[in-house]
Amino acid sequence: MAYQKKRILHAIRQGKVGGGETHVLDLVNTLDKEKYDSIILSFTNGPMVDKLRADGFTTFVIETEKPFNFMVWNQVKELIFQQKIDLIHAHGTRANSNTFFASKQLKLPLIYTVHGWSFHPDQSSLVKFIRTQSEKFLVNVATKTICVSQSNLAEGQGKFKMKNATVISNGINRVRFDPNLSYKDVRGEFGIDNNILLVGYIARITHQKSPLIFIKAIAAINDKENIKFLIVGDGDLKNEMISLAQQLNVEKYIVFVDFRNDIPDILNAIDIFCLPSLWEGLPIALLEAMSMRKAIIASKIDGITDLIIDNENGLLITPNDAESLTSAIFRLQNDLPLLKQLGSEAEKTVKEKFNVSSMTKKIETIYSEIL
Repeated sequence: MAYQKKRILHAIRQGKVGGGETHVLDLVNTLDKEKYDSIILSFTNGPMVDKLRADGFTTFVIETEKPFNFMVWNQVKELIFQQKIDLIHAHGTRANSNTFFASKQLKLPLIYTVHGWSFHPDQSSLVKFIRTQSEKFLVNVATKTICVSQSNLAEGQGKFKMKNATVISNGINRVRFDPNLSYKDVRGEFGIDNNILLVGYIARITHQKSPLIFIKAIAAINDKENIKFLIVGDGDLKNEMISLAQQLNVEKYIVFVDFRNDIPDILNAIDIFCLPSLWEGLPIALLEAMSMRKAIIASKIDGITDLIIDNENGLLITPNDAESLTSAIFRLQNDLPLLKQLGSEAEKTVKEKFNVSSMTKKIETIYSEIL
């Protein structure tokens, strides 16, 4: 008798490209196709949905930008029933909060991957309390919870019981993010000379990623004649970011680019990768930059400290502090041997500990145990 493939529904919060969405894309492309059929449900449309469909995956969109939106729960349940799903894998809070109802109604196992908790240090006490209770509920309704970093697991355990939880670190597709390959001339595209130090900021331009702090840090750099900044991404603070750059008279040093699919080419072109986030799970964008042998400047926060050791494979800065970021950029600007050394150590870290194949095998083991 032929082995019957199991049908996994991967639920993601949005069709825009973010860390969690990239994780799903890598995971479904690496899962054993002999054992698993991957069906994807996104809660908004966007380029990630287009990419998944182009890769041949059956992908559905049920529009909602709200967590716990009971108005879509029956629609989700109907889709899961029609697609004969065996297991639901919810990636992130919004995905879990809008699929757990179907899981209970249809008596299907539910895996919850936490790509960073929805409660953050900068929230008001009331918001943080509500978010914490919501996460406690979502962990309790899940058959299994996967945290993408040890610090995320510890943070959750510090607030509520997580009796059926494990850590599986995000992994990177080293075939795609290989610094030894040939890439297209992104610098030439933007008219940036090869002798210019190029600092990259590649992210969803939202409060979480401190975009305005990044602009203030640029403004405080004294010698800007041989340095430029490439900002790649979209988000609700992008217009404000551009306006601030104009106000501080630094727009001539910055190239603003909308989101692009050629991230390996972009990373190949830059010298320094900056991620001044306020909170993170285990940031895939950072892993991608590390894999491409880039010098890293990132916030000293949970999730990032799982990857970066200050002065060894990157520089850690105080979150929400433009001065700290300016100092780190200035330091690498004036110490190119250190810049190269940090990049080499960053690549070594990813090569040894964070590859997509080992991540996928661990997730497949969980699927096998549950099914």
